[in-house]
Amino acid sequence: MFAHVRIITCEIVLLVLFMFLCGCVSTSIGEVGYTNDGITAKINNPNEPSDAFIQVTVYQVIGLSQQEHTVVMTSVKLQTGDNTVLIPVTLGPGNYKLKMYLIQHGERKTAVIRDIVV
Repeated sequence: MFAHVRIITCEIVLLVLFMFLCGCVSTSIGEVGYTNDGITAKINNPNEPSDAFIQVTVYQVIGLSQQEHTVVMTSVKLQTGDNTVLIPVTLGPGNYKLKMYLIQHGERKTAVIRDIVV
């Protein structure tokens, strides 16, 4: 009986450890904002420094509808750890929905949808 409890405890510890490590190995896009120079995005890169591309499709939201405003793609140099990148685009006052794609080594690593108010 005691061995059975020990095995279950070991399995639970390994499962929690696995879940923790899985969340820390991929590049992710965090908080997004807007300045007069463009869209700023915080990107966490747990891997080695690399070149990447960010593609942003900007939709202007008016009432209950949205209309594609522009598509911007820019190259960025990601360092290991937290990065803040600038995607140059000019937006007028209003509500926007951003579909953002991060591309590293020729493949899409992550994609997010964010809402911003300018």
